Amino acid sequence: MNYDPKEHYQKVSRVLLRILFLNWGVAVAKILYGLFIHCISITADGLHSLSDGAANIIGLIGINIACQPKDREHPYGHKKYETFFSLVMGAVLFFICFNLLKEGIKRLYHPVTPLIDLQSFLIMLITLAINIGAMRYEYKKGRALKSDILVSDSMHTRADIFISLSVIIALVFIKSGFPVLDPIVMIIISLFIAHSGFEIIRESSRVLCDMAPIVDIKKIEDIILGITGVKTCHKIRTRGRIDDIYIDLHVQVKKDMHMDEAHKISYNIEEAVKKGIPGVSDVVVHMEPQEG
Repeated sequence: MNYDPKEHYQKVSRVLLRILFLNWGVAVAKILYGLFIHCISITADGLHSLSDGAANIIGLIGINIACQPKDREHPYGHKKYETFFSLVMGAVLFFICFNLLKEGIKRLYHPVTPLIDLQSFLIMLITLAINIGAMRYEYKKGRALKSDILVSDSMHTRADIFISLSVIIALVFIKSGFPVLDPIVMIIISLFIAHSGFEIIRESSRVLCDMAPIVDIKKIEDIILGITGVKTCHKIRTRGRIDDIYIDLHVQVKKDMHMDEAHKISYNIEEAVKKGIPGVSDVVVHMEPQEG
């Protein structure tokens, strides 16, 4: 079946839209209830969920650009725009982290005792269950569709799960007479958010800086050496995303080989590599005469 970029990104967009509505529903519930009972750890958790929603919107913008066809100015396509917008997601998380950290430190010096009750725990447990379901769904779809946006966005939600668990534990201690834990948990949440932002930026930078998506080149060598007429292969290099890999390599053939035959071997190599390794978009083969 032929790969249809437009159809692929439409599938990614549908997943992002579903997650967007879930994130906003969770965020509104946490923020409003956190403000109502004066619990900044719940409010902070809600702001993190809100940042997930903002990241979804950024992702939708990114994939809308990424699905555009190749043109004169973008002969390799627009797929890296998806990776670029993943960097924007990371920057959003660092911005949220800074503001939460500042508010948490402020509350340490000006404490407020939250009004914790059974409803507080129910709100957190329900939103936690939604986050777990959303994270598993988005991560699974991200791997299936090989989408940087979905995988990195699921990392937001994964962090949200750990944050929500820490808030639930904090609520127990706050209810037991330790209100100081409220701003402390908020500070911890900000550090979780910073870690998620760092992970997203690190993964996206690897693609944008042309880090090799295929480190072990033995599989490529085995495929090439299995082509009739190829004597040796070397200088194998890879770059791009896992769903958009570009490979260039050198192969040696007989000195007296006719150009038509050499071209056929080059074509066979490209087809064999694309078939044997998922995600390969292009293979550039440099033909050389065998030495000796």
